[in-house]
Amino acid sequence: MDWLPVVGQRGWIVLTKDKRIQENALESGALLRSGARAFVLTAGNLKGPEMAAVFVVNLRRSVHVARTHGAPFVAGVTGVTVRVYS
Repeated sequence: MDWLPVVGQRGWIVLTKDKRIQENALESGALLRSGARAFVLTAGNLKGPEMAAVFVVNLRRSVHVARTHGAPFVAGVTGVTVRVYS
């Protein structure tokens, strides 16, 4: 995860489908220490185009969360909602 500090420094956003990141203390700790903002797709068993569609449907909500919540944070993205976990 050497790339995470770069993401945090540049103010970029992580998109991932690792919905168990909240359960993995090493991964979630590294993410939060990096200062990054992350959106986690919580729906499982989706193909690439379906994953992209969920992120697109939630784009407005995700932009709002990114602008109103200070980094770092991890937010879950489902079919129609975006929820900040940390």
